[in-house]
Amino acid sequence: MEDIKQKLIGDVKLPFKVILKRILNYFKSNKFQAFLAIFLVILSVGLDILVPLIYRRIVDGLNSNSIVLKMLIGGVLIYFTCFLVSQILRFLQTIVLQRLGNSVVYQMRMDTFEHIEKMSLDQFEVMPVGSLVTRVCSYTSQLSDLFTNQLSNLLRNILMVIGVFTVMLIISWKLSLMVLVIAVFVAFGSVLFKRRLSRLSRIEKGQLSDINTVLSEHLSGMKVVQLFNKEEKAISTLRKKNRDYTSTKYKIMSTFSFYRPFVIFAQYIGTALLFFFSASFALSAGSVVVFAWFLEKFFEPMQQISDQVLHIERAAMSAERLFNLMDVKPQVIDKPNAKEFNKFNGKIEFKDVWFSYDNKNWVLKGVSFVINKGETAAFVGATGAGKTTIFSLLTKAYVPQKGQILIDDVDINDIKISSLRAGIGQMLQDVFLFSGSVKSNITLFDNSYGDDEILDACKKVNADQFILKLPNALEEQVVERGENLSQGQRQLLSFARTILHKPQILLLDEATANIDTETEVLIQDSLEKMSSLGTMLVVAHRLSTIQKADNIICLQNGEIVEMGTHKELLKNKGYYYKLYKLQFKNK
Repeated sequence: MEDIKQKLIGDVKLPFKVILKRILNYFKSNKFQAFLAIFLVILSVGLDILVPLIYRRIVDGLNSNSIVLKMLIGGVLIYFTCFLVSQILRFLQTIVLQRLGNSVVYQMRMDTFEHIEKMSLDQFEVMPVGSLVTRVCSYTSQLSDLFTNQLSNLLRNILMVIGVFTVMLIISWKLSLMVLVIAVFVAFGSVLFKRRLSRLSRIEKGQLSDINTVLSEHLSGMKVVQLFNKEEKAISTLRKKNRDYTSTKYKIMSTFSFYRPFVIFAQYIGTALLFFFSASFALSAGSVVVFAWFLEKFFEPMQQISDQVLHIERAAMSAERLFNLMDVKPQVIDKPNAKEFNKFNGKIEFKDVWFSYDNKNWVLKGVSFVINKGETAAFVGATGAGKTTIFSLLTKAYVPQKGQILIDDVDINDIKISSLRAGIGQMLQDVFLFSGSVKSNITLFDNSYGDDEILDACKKVNADQFILKLPNALEEQVVERGENLSQGQRQLLSFARTILHKPQILLLDEATANIDTETEVLIQDSLEKMSSLGTMLVVAHRLSTIQKADNIICLQNGEIVEMGTHKELLKNKGYYYKLYKLQFKNK
């Protein structure tokens, strides 16, 4: 579990070769574009090296005793032609790389989100939402810059350094060897620079993720922050995170501010050597000018490579955190031989089920019960008794450590998760609504449902009474999390959403909590209508809502202490009787 937590947070270091190999895998479906981009880069570099050589011929021609006008005009035309073609190649290269990079990043972003969708609920408890958003949005955007700019520029600069040095050797191998000595010192400095940047970039990624996590949490919980006057505390928390992040960014920029002058200084030393030894090595005027040009073209890419190293390091950190996330396997997955079920009859059985969230403290201890087809079963007990956990296990949000759960006498581990959840409709106390219309929140953006079918589902749960009073009825817009609707209205929408998808098993987790009496009457009437649709399991603190249940199961400290009908349990005068007396002592 600790290794999984580290991967989720992004602390597991992956070798650069592994990261690079996994990134290159995304280019397999875009091989033609990738090779075309490389070909265009090579052509462009070749022309950039050829242009100064033509320039040398022109300068030497001007300094010769016999100037041939036609030769000069021809040289100038060739010079401008090569320059123009070079720019056209760069334009084409940019277009190809943009298409290639955006295609790769699109696929990476979709792969990441699809993987997140498959993760288990307990894994979301380890990974903050803000950190997940950062990985899907910010990190993939940084990789976009890598694919569209940095990799091609790095290849271009490497080829430029090699090509330029080769031509310099041809012009003057003695001067070139002197330049090579200087380049060795620059390369050594680059290695030190890369190591420091690698460490700082890793820290920067973690700090940015922390900032996004703090922002996400406090924006989502702004109501609580303001109600308890914790604005200053929130600001203080973010200020500290932001200060640490800014400090790291300053260290990165400081490293760059030292390295760039270092490379430029090396270039000036090379230029000084050129002018000092040019006469001794019998270089022509054109050769001196072009060699000076090539010196700039030699050291400028080396400086740019240092910038690109930073971007590549940062992109590698982004890729590493993405791959850390994608390496975490969902803990709840289908068995190889799991079967599809189109419909369930509705019989549910728990056989000696034991479950713990942390593998230390048991939440359920040997729980066993049978709920027959079409029955309504209610679960009661104190907070933490294990009621909601039973629902989570039934939908395979978690898997029990011991015991067996069956639906229609089939172990749910032998049923595909998609089939299992398609046949179960769950209504939670905390209803989540998406930004969109009332209609889209009921259909969950499934356009296959018609308005008549949607309204019919709403009537079954009394949701039509408030929906039709809205200015735009089903098309009324819902703000984020449904804040423009009351708790009871959100709950009725949840009921309608569940009924529309026609489940055979209904799970209601404290559906009548935190709502007004009038809405409770509507919901109670809805529950009675829904009970005829299939097997229903209800968790409720208000015992008045479950008195008609076929079976009431009482839980205490993760164990079943008694079960039976409302009348049977009152007659036994056990745990349920005490709860009932506490709730109705004044009635």
